[in-house]
Amino acid sequence: MKHREKHPEDIEGCFGCKVLGLQMNSGDASSNKATSNKKWDGELEAYRAARAEGIQPAGTTISKIQEARRASDVMGKAFDATTMGDSRIIQNNTVTKLKEVGVI
Repeated sequence: MKHREKHPEDIEGCFGCKVLGLQMNSGDASSNKATSNKKWDGELEAYRAARAEGIQPAGTTISKIQEARRASDVMGKAFDATTMGDSRIIQNNTVTKLKEVGVI
């Protein structure tokens, strides 16, 4: 407030006057929570859709769901993380070998 003794009125181009005119509020801080909820809801909806197709991802994050979907596409059947392990190791050549031995 000492600055007001020097400039009782705001002076164009004065940084001190500009700073004194700033008003602080929560603004975007509250919208971050809404974004987080949207992300959470989107991930759960993607998980539900995968489960409805018989796919069991290793988790509810988008990356886990996408990996499980990719593994399902490569294998030609629904991926199940509880019995099939890590979806990242399922590649075209792995599936070919598993089919040769009769596992899939």
